[in-house]
Amino acid sequence: MRPQTPGAPTTRHSARRMPALAALLSATLLSVLPSHAQERPNIVLIVADDAGYADIGSFGSEISTPNIDALASVGVRFTDFYVAPTCSPTRSMLLSGVDNHVAGLGNMAEFTASNQKGKPGYEGYLNERVAPVASLLKEAGYHTYMAGKWHMGEEPDQFPAARGFERDLTLIPGGGSHMDDMWGAKGEKQLYTRNGGKLQELRPGFHSSDDYTAAIIENIEENRADAKPFFAYVAYQAPHDPFQLPDDWLDKYKGRYDQGYDATRATRIERMKQLGILDRNADVFPRLPNVPAWSTLSPDEKRESSRRMELYAAMVEHMDSNIGKLISYLKQNNLYDNTLFVFLSDNGPEGTSIKMGAPWDNSKFESWGKKGTFIQYGAAWAQVSAGPFRMFKGYESEGGIRAPMIVAGRGVNGSGRISGALAHVMDVPATILSVANVAYPQTYHDHPIAPLQGKPLVPVLNNTRTAVRGPNDALGWEVFGNRAIRQGDWKLLWLCKPAGPNTWQLFNLKTDPAEMKDLSAAQPKIKAQLLRRWDEYAKSNNVILPSESPLCGKT
Repeated sequence: MRPQTPGAPTTRHSARRMPALAALLSATLLSVLPSHAQERPNIVLIVADDAGYADIGSFGSEISTPNIDALASVGVRFTDFYVAPTCSPTRSMLLSGVDNHVAGLGNMAEFTASNQKGKPGYEGYLNERVAPVASLLKEAGYHTYMAGKWHMGEEPDQFPAARGFERDLTLIPGGGSHMDDMWGAKGEKQLYTRNGGKLQELRPGFHSSDDYTAAIIENIEENRADAKPFFAYVAYQAPHDPFQLPDDWLDKYKGRYDQGYDATRATRIERMKQLGILDRNADVFPRLPNVPAWSTLSPDEKRESSRRMELYAAMVEHMDSNIGKLISYLKQNNLYDNTLFVFLSDNGPEGTSIKMGAPWDNSKFESWGKKGTFIQYGAAWAQVSAGPFRMFKGYESEGGIRAPMIVAGRGVNGSGRISGALAHVMDVPATILSVANVAYPQTYHDHPIAPLQGKPLVPVLNNTRTAVRGPNDALGWEVFGNRAIRQGDWKLLWLCKPAGPNTWQLFNLKTDPAEMKDLSAAQPKIKAQLLRRWDEYAKSNNVILPSESPLCGKT
């Protein structure tokens, strides 16, 4: 890594007394570091929680995301990037490079079925059969920092501090308040950690996006003078419900969605086509039968519905503004040019609405979005966030598993490119290890580990190749009993009722990304081939279909 400006000491007193010593220390460390360590990039991995494919400006949204879009303007937008349909399975793959059924989150811990309990791959936490990318980077000389949502184990030996992060500010469970009350969905106190220790309270005025960003900046600043590269994992809770914002952000989008979800979705899709994110002739999955046309809603229903989307959009922009704070800090301290940025969402948008009871109180419309309220936006607006795709979070249809990803910075050639390369969340840790020049081991801490399944995206990033997967490579998914397998442009999908027919359907995603034309009868050989690939995937990854699930009931 190239020499960098020595870091400012942590107090004003020491800043007056020790600037020369800090500079000497930085230069000395650089002189003894091996040359490959000096060249390694910093890595910033940013994850949005429940953001849809079409929620980012550079992917077609009307929501203002100038800082994420600035990364897109100098980097690569991946339009064929896949995650799991829910959060913790995605996160287990994101930090391991191994399928979630192997890494310990074959199902979300809170929904583990009776026939899955106690089985390998269904531990409900990031298990010991994987080597977390943070641990490998830390042992290779990187500083490793995390701020945000974990959702991969709630015992101390499963905390981020035990899985490779030297500094953290972490919400350990899967979600809850963005504010300082620390409430979970049922009003229970949520567990947070700071540098491995449990927090009893958060600072007054805490907001997740603000404080996670500040924590990462503080961590980087703390060690900036030693010139070691860093890995920063910024796992925002936003825009996951409840939609809660600082007071000065509550009315940021007031009136912007009075035209309703039908018109907003149509405008987004047209913009996606103009940007080249979506093919000009692509079909759009229709409005779900349980979602009424906007024109049929009463004035009060329209008022409440548009307000929900106003708050959601403000959550997205507020997150983006914090990403901007981090980028500005890196630029001001000569760290930006030697940093690789990866931005992605962990799954499709949340389309399920749950009636919240005490202590949450949504009774006062004028208080929506403030502390103590739990606002969601439901299936209608989730379809807006998913753009043209079928369904949303929880489902292996495109709306649940195709996500936006932007990679920019050190090692990325060709500004503003759009890549249709088939990519998977397991490719992210493989790419990080590759650019950091860190080998993936066969054993870790004296025991064998699962082989890395992701593929480094470096050839696509440096613009020497257009893809890292060939026509025979396959990708598989399963959560809650819904499942899918993709090979080339073909996808075999199983969705249980009412979202699907409870049987396999075959789609050509090149011509039908909305998954509306089942070609099972017309292409029996391709269906049979993909069924074989599904069986191979399920066997090699120990997929155990659940005996019961929140979406499919008893199976």
